[in-house]
Amino acid sequence: QLVESGGGLVQAGGSLTLSCKASGMILSVFTGSDRAWYRQSPGKERELVARIPRDGNTEYADSVKGRFTITRDNTKRTVYLHMRSLKPEDTAVYYCNINYLGSRDYWGQGTQVTVPS
Repeated sequence: QLVESGGGLVQAGGSLTLSCKASGMILSVFTGSDRAWYRQSPGKERELVARIPRDGNTEYADSVKGRFTITRDNTKRTVYLHMRSLKPEDTAVYYCNINYLGSRDYWGQGTQVTVPS
């Protein structure tokens, strides 16, 4: 139900924008959910990158603050992760997550971001 796109290979210092479309999700569920991006590198646990809570301010991992921005377009049921000043350590599979009141938890299939060193 969550379709991600936008990953790829980018040189250090470059930019990418990831998209996550919640196909078929009704508006009230989308706007009533916590929306987030996670990432996982080989041999590491999945970590939170950025989150837009259903009520409250956006949150970012310390490692991406000032470089990544999470936004959403409710009319398109889409969550974005705008990434700039990319570093080799940002290389990972990025996953979109939408959690509705703790009762429904949706994950995307993951999209690979590679920043060569």
